[in-house]
Amino acid sequence: MTQHVRDKEPEPTVGASADIDVPGRDVTPRGSRLLELLGLTLVAGAGVLFVVRPDLYEAGAHIFATRAASLVH
Repeated sequence: MTQHVRDKEPEPTVGASADIDVPGRDVTPRGSRLLELLGLTLVAGAGVLFVVRPDLYEAGAHIFATRAASLVH
């Protein structure tokens, strides 16, 4: 026969206070959702530009490489 587990309060362990859910408290602040949306939009736009205009990335890589080389010499 199987034994049924009774609902017990778990015993607190060291470091367990960070794992406890507090009702009404979000893990992430509300502003981070907006920042995540803006970041995903930026990445999606960069992906579209990479497909539509790959020459922009070549020009950007060239400018980055020449400026990095000028800092070394």
